[in-house]
Amino acid sequence: MGNSQTTPGIVAGRLPADRIQENFDDLHPAYAPHEAAVAADRCYFCHDAPCMTACPTSIDIPLFIRQIATGTPEAAAKTILNQNILGGMCARVCPTETLCEEVCVREVAEGKPVEIGRLQRYATDTLMEAGKHPFTRAAPTGKSVAVVGAGPAGLSCAHRLAMLGHDVVIYEARPKAGGLNEFGIAAYKAPNGFATAEVEWLMQIGGITIQEGQALGDQITLSGLKDSHDAVFLSIGLSGVNALRAEGEDREGVEDAVSFIAELRQTSDLTTLPVGRNVVVIGGGMTAVDAAVQSKLLGAENVTIAYRRGQEAMGASRYEQDLAAQNGVRLMFNVQPVAVHGNGRAVEIELEYTTDTGSGLTGTGETVRLAADQVFKAIGQTLGDTPEGITLEGRKIAVNDTGRTSLDGVWAGGDCASGGDDLTVTAVAEGRDAAMDIHATLVG
Repeated sequence: MGNSQTTPGIVAGRLPADRIQENFDDLHPAYAPHEAAVAADRCYFCHDAPCMTACPTSIDIPLFIRQIATGTPEAAAKTILNQNILGGMCARVCPTETLCEEVCVREVAEGKPVEIGRLQRYATDTLMEAGKHPFTRAAPTGKSVAVVGAGPAGLSCAHRLAMLGHDVVIYEARPKAGGLNEFGIAAYKAPNGFATAEVEWLMQIGGITIQEGQALGDQITLSGLKDSHDAVFLSIGLSGVNALRAEGEDREGVEDAVSFIAELRQTSDLTTLPVGRNVVVIGGGMTAVDAAVQSKLLGAENVTIAYRRGQEAMGASRYEQDLAAQNGVRLMFNVQPVAVHGNGRAVEIELEYTTDTGSGLTGTGETVRLAADQVFKAIGQTLGDTPEGITLEGRKIAVNDTGRTSLDGVWAGGDCASGGDDLTVTAVAEGRDAAMDIHATLVG
């Protein structure tokens, strides 16, 4: 007899294969052409569009929606991709409910926005499925740029530089390009290998080489890159993991949520991926929600998100919180971990209630214990090793508004750089803007 939701410990195969496959289907099915036309028709095409201002990449949203409404989705895609070359992924993972759609005139007036994210996906998918790349390279400049990290910021920077005629080498530590798009987001948000397909599509611009298994500080050095290239862009993400600072966090069963999500994203058969019967996720951001929901979809019986502050302070949007609740995840607020109990492996987690005194968060002394054979840490990440000669700001690489670091000839963007939200769409904007500044510097 196989495993079930009530099997003790951390085991695989809690649900039958067909149920797991159904659970990890596309969260938002794609629009059919008629559906897209109807959705586009709801847009007022505002002249001073608040949605465009709210978009970190400043996509001309009214224009691309009008292009969909007039039956030219491929033109709409070019409008999107001109500002956001990863517009396909951003359409799937961007928290549109707190960005463009939150300020949509129809949302403000009626409580139902134009579905900008799904329309963006319709346009970009149409173009990508046609196998077309809408941009061509400029004449070669003879300049070479090193991009360290093949995540959203690095890919965005590389594409724009290649389009402007520079030769780009991307150095990626992992065996596969994509960064958090490939390894760090919920599988149901981008199923069917979309992240990989988007990278392959992006590479059609030409002039970009990806060297995988090349980690900064190990196989490559910043000084070496500066010697062999005309400029360097760092998009190395955040590789360190914050500690729980709770007794017993070294017990078996206590894991990093990002690693769990990465393993899930790279597993071809999800029935082989072990998950606990009782799962507790510590944290309040998107990663916490992704880890919790996917644990439930794999068949965990009880899943709880434990967050140290109140609901209004959660990094995850209310939409993401509701998604967790709809999937049977329990959300606990104002609790912090003090100990993981068990004889070698996790059995229970002890949480202490917290209160905000006005001068900071403090424990009340009142505690509660939850059964927990698997505990995921989703409490943020750190830079890891600081690249040589680079100034930090708030434990991230200090940059100006065009991504310049303290080191001449070196730019940075994405999660590793100071300022900005830790969002895919923000990383894309930072990579694009840094590329424009690198180009201006290299060609004078």
